[in-house]
Amino acid sequence: MKKTGAWLAVHALEQLGIQWTFGIPGMHTTELYDELAQSATITPLLVTHEGCASFMADAVSRTSPEKGIGVLLLVPAAGLTHAASGIGEARLAGIPMLILSGGIRTDLGKRYQLHEIDQLALAGELTKAAFRVLRHEDVVPTIFEAHRIAISGEPGPVLVELPVNLQLLPGEISELPRREAFAPPPPPAPDIVAIREAADLLRTARKPALYVGWGARHAVGECVALAEMLQMPVATTLQGLAAFPADHPLHAGFGFGASAVPAARNAFKDCDCLLAVGARFAEVATGSYGIEVPQQLIHIDINPAVFDANYPARIKIAADARAALRALGEALRSHGLQAVPASESNTARAIVRDKQAYRAAWLAHDSRGRVNPARFFEALRRQSADDAITVVDDGNHTYLTAELFPIHGGGQLILPTDFNAMGYAVPAAIGARLANPQREVFAIVGDGAFLMTCMELANAAARRMPLVIYVFRDGELAQISQAQELPYNRKPCTQLPPVNLEGVALATGAAYVALPDDARITEAITTARELAAAGRPVIVDVAIDYSKRSAFTLGVLKTNLGRLPFRQRVRMVARAVKRRIGG
Repeated sequence: MKKTGAWLAVHALEQLGIQWTFGIPGMHTTELYDELAQSATITPLLVTHEGCASFMADAVSRTSPEKGIGVLLLVPAAGLTHAASGIGEARLAGIPMLILSGGIRTDLGKRYQLHEIDQLALAGELTKAAFRVLRHEDVVPTIFEAHRIAISGEPGPVLVELPVNLQLLPGEISELPRREAFAPPPPPAPDIVAIREAADLLRTARKPALYVGWGARHAVGECVALAEMLQMPVATTLQGLAAFPADHPLHAGFGFGASAVPAARNAFKDCDCLLAVGARFAEVATGSYGIEVPQQLIHIDINPAVFDANYPARIKIAADARAALRALGEALRSHGLQAVPASESNTARAIVRDKQAYRAAWLAHDSRGRVNPARFFEALRRQSADDAITVVDDGNHTYLTAELFPIHGGGQLILPTDFNAMGYAVPAAIGARLANPQREVFAIVGDGAFLMTCMELANAAARRMPLVIYVFRDGELAQISQAQELPYNRKPCTQLPPVNLEGVALATGAAYVALPDDARITEAITTARELAAAGRPVIVDVAIDYSKRSAFTLGVLKTNLGRLPFRQRVRMVARAVKRRIGG
């Protein structure tokens, strides 16, 4: 049979169960878009910028993988570089993504074509794999193979480049491969010897603890069962905040080192055996490596490359988190251990007490006529559904959310972490809402990150998306300005130009709600949710008070200052003091 490459590519996407593509058409993808326009199952979505497309695709993969992974449809060169931030975010965060790109003609024998660049070389560090298709018969199997790689092991983005001449011209193919032939291999079974050794370490430990990351998100029940069985305090990575319910008494908080809240610092003090699941001990999660990890470290992860990267593990188990934890639970039960209600635990009572004290300190803080973050998050938690999807951007608001907004059981939280790209929240919230129309979705974003991608709300308004965007407005790039202010006593290049957020709402078709102070918090949130429920994105202009520092900010500064050579520490402190005195 004879088929065009564009037909073959759309056929492959349909067989994979893809429901949406995200991108902007160009001369090298017009044939693909024409074929997509005839698809009964795939909807191509136009975005304002390919960077937004990649964040949307990321959110689809994170929040609703059963509907197919996120797919980018890009013009070559500029489309790929524009989308690079979201692709890189997916690569470092372990998020599956399929990137289908147009390519220059391979049948002309001409150089300096429009968009001519070696995309495979450019994509090398951003993707798990990258392919250039040169024959019609390879289109479908290459896309199937790219999908298999994207979802296998530790997931990630994979690029397939389809030259425009293959898209346009029909070619002979012998058969259409079946998707089933490209099923991902099953994850490795946990080593039963290592499981038994881990069980022995945990049951004989004086003060074991559990540390969970994104890789444990599908093993929440198993994590809860183990925590209750051993009465272990539980901390999470930033990306793994929803991997253990914050309304469980043993949940201590985000992180457990110098940059963690007191509940987590105290609960993990003197920990003599740590079970880490789906966590890589990366810089953000560890507060700039400011944690102390015991020698008795049991590390479970699907990717063996993470073992011993920053902290040596006594026992390493390369396996799927759910399978490994189930096996570990069975091994512990074989020794007669059973789950104990957390209410009977001294550890849980201490965690609850420390959390209440931390919250009380925040509520007592004088925000001087602006919005107290703790009061805002308290009201938002009261009004939001437990299973809501919370989308957070990169900035000071990220760590305030992590410390002050508990993600309850059944809820989800997605945010940029190791790649740490600003501008994530607005498009990711749109992607999450698109993939989860039955669930409440809202975003927390700083004003600096909001300005990067806020015009994408025009597409949300056109689709009548019920979506609330809470913009924490302080007029600065707060996380960096705080990092500048404390050691330097000056804040160069972090002051934002004044922007009328009501004007942004008017320009995009979104609704606007002002939240100037504590007295309006409940009313503003209620109004915003009502407007969103009527089928409209809403911008809530939160005049946030950032004068009180998060535990994360203070802890990271202390950790980084403490690891400097003594003379450099003295120099930095002396300079800061001199500038504070002299102005």
